[in-house]
Amino acid sequence: MHLKFLIALLFTASVFGQQADYEKAEAYFKAEKFEHAKPLFSAYLKAHPKHAKTREYLGDIAAYAEDWDTAIAYYEPLVEEQPSSANYHFKFGGALGMKALNISKLRALTYIDDIKEHFTKAAELDPKHIETRWALVELYLQLPGIVGGSTKKAEAYAMELQTISPVDGYLARGYVAEYQDEMQEAEALYKKAIEVGGSPTTYEKLTNLYEKKNQPQKAIDNAASSLKLHKRNQINYQIGKIAAEFDMEPELGLASLKQYIKNHSVKDGVPVSWAHFRMAQIYKNLGDKTRATHYINLALADKPDFEQALEEKRRIEEL
Repeated sequence: MHLKFLIALLFTASVFGQQADYEKAEAYFKAEKFEHAKPLFSAYLKAHPKHAKTREYLGDIAAYAEDWDTAIAYYEPLVEEQPSSANYHFKFGGALGMKALNISKLRALTYIDDIKEHFTKAAELDPKHIETRWALVELYLQLPGIVGGSTKKAEAYAMELQTISPVDGYLARGYVAEYQDEMQEAEALYKKAIEVGGSPTTYEKLTNLYEKKNQPQKAIDNAASSLKLHKRNQINYQIGKIAAEFDMEPELGLASLKQYIKNHSVKDGVPVSWAHFRMAQIYKNLGDKTRATHYINLALADKPDFEQALEEKRRIEEL
């Protein structure tokens, strides 16, 4: 009896230990600490080789690392096992799409039907799946007509988004209009997205459109409005970038970039080296060779093979 009890106790402790590790892995994953989550999930999968959520997590981690073959290897069996899951079809189709972007155009053609099939299936299975409809808008705009591209289909999925999420609908319709070079229509739709949603993304889309339309003052004004409302550090970089590229409002550009560097974190996305690069551009625009040289050297100290910075340094040296 004592031996059976001891074996049962050890087994229970092992199960609880595995469960604790799994919960720890999930916490790491949610915090985007994938390097800590991955070994814990891998160990859990060895003990539970059919556990679907663990395989999905590992597929997601592979996708984050842009290891598309590994992501596909996790997602494909999940689709086969649970063909009614819109989420699995979406992730599998997305991984196939990203792999297609990283191989030869000839080979990529062989993926198109499968990508369409899984995105379309996800949309059919979940009438409110926003990400799938965005993927279909992008897919039908980017594909050449000879292999199934269609602005009409892209517009149709954008309109589906409109009924599910008005702000996504306005953004998607604005994106389609922008793709078709209907800039006034795109501007009106992005403004509507700001009116309805007002998220940082809505402002960013309109700012990017103004840059594309060569309207830098409108771009800076819109970005400044977003910064005042949302207090996101990334917008400081965006303002500095516009000031540097369009040779305008240098004081605002420099102040924004200094603020970006001061408050920088990994979540901001753009490395500090790029902020130093933009500051060097602004000082070059001002004809201040000494400060331009200082900041371009800071950019290169962080990233010696920074191609754009190397080219900018040559231009600064010619001042």
